[in-house]
Amino acid sequence: MTNATFNRVDATLTPEAVQTVKDHIAAIQQSLPFLVGLTGTERMALPKINVGNKVFTEDAIQAAVNNTALLPSFVSVDEMKKDLSLYHSLDELVLLVQQLAEKLSDTQLLAGSEAYTSALAIYKIFGAAADAGVQGTKTLHEQLKQRFGGQGKTGVPLPEGNGRVPNS
Repeated sequence: MTNATFNRVDATLTPEAVQTVKDHIAAIQQSLPFLVGLTGTERMALPKINVGNKVFTEDAIQAAVNNTALLPSFVSVDEMKKDLSLYHSLDELVLLVQQLAEKLSDTQLLAGSEAYTSALAIYKIFGAAADAGVQGTKTLHEQLKQRFGGQGKTGVPLPEGNGRVPNS
């Protein structure tokens, strides 16, 4: 568990670095102009290829290649081959991008958690200082107490300041 004295993420991201990453993402999107977006309904309704039916698809393509006379004219074996080839090519890229997205999300979650955990410690420290009569800390504690209230359940224990739960 993260605490105020153990900082796993110690980094900054400059606006220039953010722009560089955004430019690279835009370049990737420009390199793949055929990418599409699907609705949730479309995603659910489409038959999906998987390990088992990928072999079936490959076998069907091979059977079609070897028996073109049996196929109606509206079936394009070349298009099937292109689609399967694109599937294989994108498979590698999807995995890499998913790994990157997971690392981005995990790092964001950890950085936010570390900031929030430290904020809870500060709230507790100011509450203890206010209870001890340290001048000026009651106002600070009250301000944080107002902001702290109404945040809902976070899974983080409520900080103690003056023995009361904020907004109680």
